[in-house]
Amino acid sequence: MTSATAQVRPDDVSAFYRNRLRFRDWRHRRPFWGGLLAMIAGLPILYFPYAHLSIGGLTFAMATTGGAGALIIGILMIVLGISAWLQPMSRLFAGVATILLSLVSIPVSNLGGFGLGLVPGLIGGGLMAAWAPLKQPAPAADPESAAAEEPETAQLPAEPSEVSFAKPSDPETSGEGR
Repeated sequence: MTSATAQVRPDDVSAFYRNRLRFRDWRHRRPFWGGLLAMIAGLPILYFPYAHLSIGGLTFAMATTGGAGALIIGILMIVLGISAWLQPMSRLFAGVATILLSLVSIPVSNLGGFGLGLVPGLIGGGLMAAWAPLKQPAPAADPESAAAEEPETAQLPAEPSEVSFAKPSDPETSGEGR
């Protein structure tokens, strides 16, 4: 078997390996990590305004006046992360909106979910805004078709024509006055 007849991906690989390669290809065509961090950032922003933490016999209720605002911000951040995955061309809008929502969550949602939602939201929004799709490589052309498409170059004459270096203002040397 030569390299020309070798299979790119052999058929005798496991289903796990094939699925892992498919997931890797899917992940490389979209802002995966930015979307994941945006979704993770929405969870603590959603959770902490409604949480009741119990430590021993003591219950802490962290309900704030911004409960509805935190709900909206958290859900929007999760939706923006999903939309960056499913529609990669909306990555710039989703990234900027995630950054703005993370900053708005500071006063609205207990300091942005005590920083657990703020920091991943800022990083994820930056990753989404900075992500760009890879350029597709140009297909290689056949040497025969490339030679056929190449235009012919102009040929210079075999003998140079007579060139006059006389001043045009002098009628006797330029031949205009005769």
